[in-house]
Amino acid sequence: MKNYTFVKYFYMLPFSGETRYKPFISIFFFLIYLIGVLVNSSIITVICLEVQLHKPMYLFICNLSIVDIFYLTVMIPKLLHMLLSGDHIVFFPQCYAQWYFFTVVVGAEGLLLFIMAYDRYVAICIPLHYHQILSQRNSTLITIGIWAAAFLNSLLYVVTALNMSTCHSNVIHQFFCDAKSLTKTNCTSSEMFFVITGIEIVIFAFVPLLGTCISYINVLSVIFSMTSRDSRRKSFSTCSSHITVITIYYGTGLIGYLMPPYSDVLDLSFNVVYTTIIPLINPIIYSLQNANVKTALL
Repeated sequence: MKNYTFVKYFYMLPFSGETRYKPFISIFFFLIYLIGVLVNSSIITVICLEVQLHKPMYLFICNLSIVDIFYLTVMIPKLLHMLLSGDHIVFFPQCYAQWYFFTVVVGAEGLLLFIMAYDRYVAICIPLHYHQILSQRNSTLITIGIWAAAFLNSLLYVVTALNMSTCHSNVIHQFFCDAKSLTKTNCTSSEMFFVITGIEIVIFAFVPLLGTCISYINVLSVIFSMTSRDSRRKSFSTCSSHITVITIYYGTGLIGYLMPPYSDVLDLSFNVVYTTIIPLINPIIYSLQNANVKTALL
């Protein structure tokens, strides 16, 4: 048997070669966190206070802003602590806790984006049944179901990874704990973990994306069949912000996670965009392209 040396902590090296730029990097991420939390909190507050926005579509936008705040909070405070203190040691409980909540927000966002696409499908393709299908009660139950599924799924996923032993280099060239980084440090493979990873990709990535594409194929076919130019423009404007968010979210995620592990710097760059920049620009896209949200904010 091989003589493995087991470790009890990870040593994270985000931006390891950029020591002299750490103050500027810290300021950059602090501003991202501050602006992201303020903008998303403003949208949540406006939707809660404005009675006219108490509709299913805006309930889902509100939850998307909550997800974006969680994204930023799971990632940036720990990163700022490492950059400012110089303490890059992350113990197993901290790492797996961060991985757990990261998996929660990824799962919740994937399901939310699909439900928002379905909301647009019902509103445009079968508008007479909109209030029956997406009533306040049904929308609330859907929202509770999304969060419950995200938390339970993440618990199952992370627990299966606890059986794997970490004994290779415990240095992670990343700024947070994720599955891709942690599997590089494992010396024992777990078939169950990789089976569940495949199921995760299918249920929380492929199926929502497929459902979203089917919804928008039907939506666009209805929009292009409209005779009135104003009706086409108005219908498409209600979908354009969501299509933009989906394109950025899935495009960046697929590039980042399917990228071969040749360059830690390139991998780190895509993860920065995926986990910090996107949660910052999501509310900006919705507030700029949604007339009702923009009016309520003003």
